[in-house]
Amino acid sequence: MKESTRKLIRDHGWRFDRFLHNYFYFVYYQSYVRLVFVLVNAGQRFAPPKVLALIARLVFNRYHSKVLSGGDTRKILTLDRNIHLDAEKNKQVVPFRYATQIIFQEPRHIAVMDCPCKAATGMFSPEGCCIAVGEQLARFWLDHCRKYHARRITQAEALAIVRRYRRRGHVTQAFFKVATGGRTGVICNCCPDCCVSLQATAAARALDPALSMNAPAGYRVIHDSERCTACGHCATVCHFEAVRWENGQRQYRQVRCMGCELCVEQCPRQALTLEIDPDKPLPLDLDRLTRQNQSEGGRQISREGF
Repeated sequence: MKESTRKLIRDHGWRFDRFLHNYFYFVYYQSYVRLVFVLVNAGQRFAPPKVLALIARLVFNRYHSKVLSGGDTRKILTLDRNIHLDAEKNKQVVPFRYATQIIFQEPRHIAVMDCPCKAATGMFSPEGCCIAVGEQLARFWLDHCRKYHARRITQAEALAIVRRYRRRGHVTQAFFKVATGGRTGVICNCCPDCCVSLQATAAARALDPALSMNAPAGYRVIHDSERCTACGHCATVCHFEAVRWENGQRQYRQVRCMGCELCVEQCPRQALTLEIDPDKPLPLDLDRLTRQNQSEGGRQISREGF
């Protein structure tokens, strides 16, 4: 048995069921996601809406994501110290019941492997999409996921991957799953047309607009009308229908904005900026969270940026 498997068993303790779920989730990553797509499609066709909504609530509390802005992603991928933040306060950032641990252990150790969602749908090349931050998870991928082209990369390479996919309009997300320890560590570059989590949210919101497995980044977009030339590119870039142009006028639906920052980065006139949205969960901004934890006397391990 590989040492990374032994560590996984020890982490889950008496919950051997969670170890098995964790193990098969990554070792059979693509098959797992293909099965989820089949179940989601079957549920939409055959299950009563009330049953589907109940299932969605149960699943979303145990498997979900936090949308990341480009700036918050950069802070994660340039960490040079461990981060371990108090779990209860994390629910202000990751507003779900169970999987909310914000832990980055040995964050310089990073691995990348193919995206199961892209592989399952065939809509995009899956190569080098999913990123593991932290030695334990990265080592497990390297030991068990070579068939998905798992390989070690540097922090600079990880940033380059994220930038490349963001230029293509893919949304950066940090994933949390009870069966993988309830902690962050997996950073994905998600295509809204083929990402199982974004597709699941779209299906669930058709039943109940309040249902979502994707927590907003925590920002809103500020528009500078003097810089703006009304080119409409922001509406083209937005995957969440937060921006529309009608008769030359910009319409911004703040409630739909996920704060992903794609429109800000791709605005040709630099007419857009982000600010914290008080009506959304707090951003996964490691600098701000660390300062807040220090001021409140919470348990944390410090960070220094590059």
